[in-house]
This record gives sequence, C-alpha cells and structure tokens, in this order.
Amino acid sequence: MTTLFQPLQFGAISAANRIVMAPLTRDRAGAAQVPTDMMTAYYTQRASAGLTITEATQISAEGQGYLDTPGLYSPAQVAAWRRITDAVHAAGGKIVVQLWHVGRISHVSLQPNGQAPVSSTARRAAGKTFTAAGFEDVSEPRALRLDELPRVVADYRHAARCAMQAGFDGVEVHGANGYLLEQFLRDSINDRSDAYGGSIANRARLLIEVMQAVVAEIGAGKTGLRLSPVTPANDAKQDSDPQALFNHVVEQLAPLKLAYLHVIEGATGGARDVAPFDYAALRRRFKHGNERGAWMVNNGYTRQMALDAVATGVADMVAFGKPFISNPDLVQRLRDDAPLAALNPKTLYGGGAEGYIDYPALAVETA
Repeated sequence: MTTLFQPLQFGAISAANRIVMAPLTRDRAGAAQVPTDMMTAYYTQRASAGLTITEATQISAEGQGYLDTPGLYSPAQVAAWRRITDAVHAAGGKIVVQLWHVGRISHVSLQPNGQAPVSSTARRAAGKTFTAAGFEDVSEPRALRLDELPRVVADYRHAARCAMQAGFDGVEVHGANGYLLEQFLRDSINDRSDAYGGSIANRARLLIEVMQAVVAEIGAGKTGLRLSPVTPANDAKQDSDPQALFNHVVEQLAPLKLAYLHVIEGATGGARDVAPFDYAALRRRFKHGNERGAWMVNNGYTRQMALDAVATGVADMVAFGKPFISNPDLVQRLRDDAPLAALNPKTLYGGGAEGYIDYPALAVETA
C-alpha cells in the first residue's frame, strides 16, 4: 500500500514524500518586490516537505495585486530567489515557484504608474486587497486588448525562464482563485465577444497558450498547474457549467504531459462542498495514452484524510496550507501523529519575524 510518507517521482521532480507545502501569501518581500533573507529562513525551515510551492509570485509589475508580494522578472529578484532555492536544496528539499498574475484583483496604488489593473473584463470585482493603507476595495480594471495577450503569454514564459535561472525545480502556473487566468475561464467573469470569450474553447484559450509557452520554455516535466473549479474566491462566481469547462481544460492540457495538476476541492480555505463537482472525472482526463501526471489535492485535508487519499489512490500528493505556517516540521508531526501548533491569524500578512519564522519545531516545543 502506498503511503503519504513514501517518495514520488513526477515529471523531472523527485520528492522524498507526498506532503506538499501549498502556496501561501505572506506579504514579506522587500523593496522592488525582491525576496528577503527572512524568506530564506522561512522556506528552509519547511524544507522537509516532499515539495514546497512558493507563495504566489508575480510574473510582471502589472501582475501584482497585494503589498509586498515577491516577483520573478528582474535580475535582483532572480538572485534573491536563488539564495532561497540553494538553501532549500541544501536542506534536502524540492521547491517550485507559483507564477501569478492577479488580473483585476489589484489596486491602482500597486500598479505601474498608477494604471488600472487588467482583466478579461472591465467589471470591478467585489473584493478587497492589501495595500500600504491596509485592506482596500480593488480598483476598476480595464479589459485587455487582443493585441496585448501575446505579451501576457510572453511574461509567463519569461518568468518560467527566470525560475530556471533562480534554481527552482519547476514552476506551478496559478490558474485558480479568481485571478487572471480564471477571469478568462469563467463565463461569470469573462464577458468578451472576441476569440478569448464566449465558448468554453475560447475562454480556455489564454490558459492553454500560457501552459504551452511555459512547457516550451522549461519542459513539461518541470511544469504544474493549479486549478479551483468551483471556488468563489475573489468574487469568482460559479461558471454556468464548471464540469464541462474544466473537463475541456484538462483534456486540452493532457497531451502536454505536465508534471502535476494541483486541484483545490471546494471553496479555497472553506467548505469542500460549496458546489457539486466530479473531481474523479477530471482526473480521468489527466492522462495521455498510458501516461499521466501526478494528482495533487488541496483544501482542508486532515492527517487521516491525507493518509486515506494516498493509500486508496485518490491522490498522489496532498497539499497543506495553514498547518505549514505554524508547524515548520509538519511532515514529522504528521508522521508521528503529534499535535499541531495553533496559528496566529494576526501575523499572517505583512510584518516581521513574529508569526513567520518563530514557530518552534516539535522537539523545541516539547522541551
């Protein structure tokens, strides 16, 4: 029987176990969205995960939507991320970067020259973002023009190239949680009448083009994708037919032979049964011939749920989010069935070392 603690080879990545640190926005990057030494300590503390997925990292200045989130498009950012990947590798871990464009979930104060955020639509989202002034309503976006979309695709490709220069083991494209790529996918947001709007095939076009570009740049074995078929995060109201939409997306992606697909089941950080969806049907489509990538599940998994998911073959890997914040040694705690340390919600976003790199490991806590 396969267990949560056994190694796994997926694509070009070899993981020591099947426990994944999910991407977690912490808003602690420095000036010019450059990762800091404190971030190096944070990721190194958690390097026992079979795979670490970094916090969402913008592919361009335009892609930023929250204060002090890191980027991966400038030489200074590449150099700083290189220090992090070197430290994680020295600790025996594997790490991929989550590539992000927030689309309309942004504020003019975070955009280059105070410009409007961009999206599939010109309709403002009903939501807030984290700025220098605290939590503020997101700004009204403008719809991307057709002639701008190749630049967006090129920005993803450039960020993937930067990821290799920074020493990452791979990348995960963020296609979830109501950000740019999902703003194109869902007909509840996408109101376009051109080749990137209307039909399912049209709405999926940008995501497919992005994935093809990233794979062409770094190889399918180093490329993953995160999807959230029914999450309502960031004012992403339900698509009129989410099953048909995401079945199509995965069918189109299958020939690329991605290393893995990371699926959020239900509402991100909330109810798993927020809307009906057949995730098993999605998984059946994630194969090309007899080959399929790894299937990563996420959202509210307990230790027992994770053990069962891997043992029964429902999933190849299980991603844990908030438990990794307050338990840097989560892998050991899960292995030993040890109690988990509580999270301090006041230190989640922004700030310094408190609630970031000062959570003790189990041995220290017990002593």
